[in-house]
Amino acid sequence: MPDSLNFVLAGTAWWNFLIRILIFFLIAWIIHRLSRLLAGPLLKLSRFAPRKDRPSPERQETLRFLIASTITFLAFLGAFLVSLLQFISADTLVWVVGLFSAAFGLGARPQLSDFLSGVGFLFEDTFSVGEKVEIMGHEGVIESISLRTTWMRGSTGELFSIPNGEIRTVRNFSRGRFSTANIRVKINTENLGEALTLLQELGEEAVLELPNLIEPWQVISETGAVGKHTELTLIARARFGKAAEMRPRMLTLVHDRLAAAGIELVD
Repeated sequence: MPDSLNFVLAGTAWWNFLIRILIFFLIAWIIHRLSRLLAGPLLKLSRFAPRKDRPSPERQETLRFLIASTITFLAFLGAFLVSLLQFISADTLVWVVGLFSAAFGLGARPQLSDFLSGVGFLFEDTFSVGEKVEIMGHEGVIESISLRTTWMRGSTGELFSIPNGEIRTVRNFSRGRFSTANIRVKINTENLGEALTLLQELGEEAVLELPNLIEPWQVISETGAVGKHTELTLIARARFGKAAEMRPRMLTLVHDRLAAAGIELVD
């Protein structure tokens, strides 16, 4: 067979290999584009399927992001492995994958940690898309979560890209059971006894007058100092997210009741 014909046949074989590899990665790309659509049925089939106690829409959106990321990762990994099979045997591929896995585990430990943490988010409910959290000293709202990275929009508009493997402690502001609505009043010490009795009784009444107040407030002195004037703190628990609304109502109620009893507040 002439050398020119061998060259043509070899070139044709290489083109066939290249076309097959392109097809494999094209299929992986199409799966990536459809990953969010595919994540929906998988989410319904999983243990997170909608039921009487189904997770919140934010939680379902978070799981959809993570499942879509997993589908994308597996699709491109499969395309890469099938492409390798075009050049080497299956036995050799197993050996190469084992060697590559060991090298990857040593050289890409941070990335591997990010992926494993992302998989862990599939089963934990630490935070979800749309929730306000504090991560690594930064506050913001979770915009999206993938297997490797969590994106959080900061309070001043900036976007934080946080590797999942670096997320250790999360302060979730959206999961609180109550908000603190403390207020302070300063009175003349000569009226302290009367004011304590009045404020304690008023705390019982305030639960009925202020629906967002969870329980009667506690009256304490934070400083414990005794002088001409005494500052008292009313420790109150409001329904979550209602503290800012509650404080002016509490201040009005306390001021009116003390004024009716002839007890003056000190500036």
